[in-house]
Amino acid sequence: MTAVDERGMTRFFEEFEPPEGVKVELLRGEIVMMAAPDLVHNRIVEEVQDQIPRKRWARLQTTDVDIINEASEPIPDLVVIQRGVAPDSGRLLPSQLITLVVEVVSKTSVDRDYGVKRSIYAAGEIPAYLIIDPIMAHCVLLTEPVGVGDEADYQAQRITRFGAALPLESLGVELDTTEFGTYKGVRPHRYP
Repeated sequence: MTAVDERGMTRFFEEFEPPEGVKVELLRGEIVMMAAPDLVHNRIVEEVQDQIPRKRWARLQTTDVDIINEASEPIPDLVVIQRGVAPDSGRLLPSQLITLVVEVVSKTSVDRDYGVKRSIYAAGEIPAYLIIDPIMAHCVLLTEPVGVGDEADYQAQRITRFGAALPLESLGVELDTTEFGTYKGVRPHRYP
């Protein structure tokens, strides 16, 4: 087996041009490619974005996140940062600037969203990670990140069923989940 410098993978990833309609992320040295998301997914992202006040918060979609000391460049479905703190340009947004990341679970992203991304976002010390799960019809809000690398995790977890209000204290917002759709004909999973 040959050892690979994961930072070298990061340099390769910066120059990689994915095909049209394909989302590509670098997760702990592994390149992950996904097809364009379902309409249920996109409508949920739109619902969340519309409920976060634009005057105070920048709500960014498909933004690459730079996690210090990680060979990872995840692309959350939605990144929320305080307005005015982002760089003027560039492809990568430093994780230290982020208040909230949102991932909407797709039929193929369950393990990544609940597993490796949970650890990556905690390692990046992102204060709040919201998993919206249209398979299980619930939201999982993770807060209080601790640890480094593969051992990083969130200490606090709050599960809210679709239809109930979800307080996002870090944003000063109560998220209305009543309009969140679900996938039809998808087998339930075991998370969280």
